Amino acid sequence: MTTVSPAAPGQLGVAARPADLLAYLGRLDAWLGGRRAELDALDEQIVSSGRQAELTQDMALALALWQAAKTRQNLLLATWDSGRVGQQELERLSALIWGRLDTAGSEVAQLQSMSVSLPEAGRLCDALVAQLRTRLDTDPNAEQQQIRLRDLRAQLERIRDQVKLEPPALAPAAQAKLAVLVTRTTELADKRTRGGDIGGLLGTLEIDAARLERDLIVGAAQRREARDLLTRAREQLAEASAREQAVRSLAAQVGASVWPAPDAVLPSVAGLGPVPNTRTALVGYVDGLTRVDAQLNDAHAALTRALAQRDAAASLLAALQAKANGLGHAADAHLQEIAAAATSALAGSPVVLPVVQQLLNAFSAQLDYLSGSRR
Repeated sequence: MTTVSPAAPGQLGVAARPADLLAYLGRLDAWLGGRRAELDALDEQIVSSGRQAELTQDMALALALWQAAKTRQNLLLATWDSGRVGQQELERLSALIWGRLDTAGSEVAQLQSMSVSLPEAGRLCDALVAQLRTRLDTDPNAEQQQIRLRDLRAQLERIRDQVKLEPPALAPAAQAKLAVLVTRTTELADKRTRGGDIGGLLGTLEIDAARLERDLIVGAAQRREARDLLTRAREQLAEASAREQAVRSLAAQVGASVWPAPDAVLPSVAGLGPVPNTRTALVGYVDGLTRVDAQLNDAHAALTRALAQRDAAASLLAALQAKANGLGHAADAHLQEIAAAATSALAGSPVVLPVVQQLLNAFSAQLDYLSGSRR
């Protein structure tokens, strides 16, 4: 029998029952073990046949998918914790099964661009292995055409389920390809019943079915990734727009409160244009929003420092007056005159910071003079 990835319990956002999860983890472990052994055998066949250039890419992708599934299994087992799970752990297990696998760090470029769940990775790995077996003519059931036809029909049912997930614009083309495969499968089954030889035709059909299933899974994963990217872009746009308005309001406040106001560069979120609708353009748009956010952070920091300098000057004047009082110089006419001028300058709108700083320096110097003259 051909190794087939197990059907997963529950669904995204819906926790499965512990008994179903236990059974699934057992089937997943068996599939991972059987699939790895088959991948190793296929890898040896590829090397011995000298067809590395032709088949290595698909082999590498199948191995990368297996590794991604194996890594996710480790997280599942750690969360399962020998069955010591509550509702929170059950929901986390469901998210691990149906959520996207971490493929960003894969050495296989094709896998890096995918966004697949654990069940999708298993089905895609199955499809790739079936295609590799047929191309290498190493199918362990090559003589049992009835079993191969049954597996092919099961694959067509998976494809039919996948076609239902296609968007309206793409569904007709996918349905047409599926219909062709169904017709070819029926014709081969009828021909075999009549005693005809379908060995060569069956292999080609299996490859075509595996390719269609792979393309549908990859296409669905890429569309989901694009939707996630669009959601992220819209969220970042809303945040950046609100932040821009807040920073512009702060800039107006600082301009009316402090001189000189910092020469902060205020980027325009609107300058990025509308949110695009293609994945490539969305990536550039999100990068642009990230740069705008960084510029707004810099502007906000500069404006905040200007207000802090004004507040620090007022605090320093109060501290100097307290020091003068403690030293017995509060009644000094010069100090009172300087303090009055500094207080008036701090009450101005805007506060001219260089003037205030000079007055504070003068107050400090006069206080030092009076303290020194007493000694």
